Amino acid sequence: MNRELAGASLAGRQPPLEAVVIGTSAGGLGALSLLVDGLGAAFPLPLLVVQHVPADMPTQLAEIFGRKTALRVKEADDKEALQPATLYFAAPGYHLLLEGDRSLSLSQDEAVHFSRPSIDVLFESAADALGPAVAGILLTGANEDGAAGLEAIHRAGGLTIVQDPAEAEVDTMPRAALQRFAPDHILPLRNIHRLLRELE
Repeated sequence: MNRELAGASLAGRQPPLEAVVIGTSAGGLGALSLLVDGLGAAFPLPLLVVQHVPADMPTQLAEIFGRKTALRVKEADDKEALQPATLYFAAPGYHLLLEGDRSLSLSQDEAVHFSRPSIDVLFESAADALGPAVAGILLTGANEDGAAGLEAIHRAGGLTIVQDPAEAEVDTMPRAALQRFAPDHILPLRNIHRLLRELE
């Protein structure tokens, strides 16, 4: 497990990455803002985000992040084909899944860890769809959602990154992942951001 970069690179990974999936909850807005800072139209991958939000009210996430990044930012639509340089947010009240044909799907199946959208659902679907060609990033949060899903990405050969719990606003979520398995990297946000910037 690397607490610092130690020569880590996403750009030279084989097989090449096809998508990045990100999960967060409490404290996530600040963490996500740092991660996407400076990313733009040259970014070669889609980024799919589950940020825990109340299921019964609209979210402003796409509007907020549309002002923070040059990436295309949108709420994910059912049956939508993945596009590079796009930041997709899961819609309130719907699980977001990645399909084998590189499209998105939405589901109203039961909540997981009291959450719909659930990080586990997105991560597990990404592991099934892309195997070693996906990177999973688990950030600050107040429950254990995402730990099992990140472990599924790890078992499928994908790249797994956990925010260093010591700097997480709420460390429950990253610590839950570390209790299950040893991820490829345990990094502060600035170094996760640096890895993403290497892809441009």
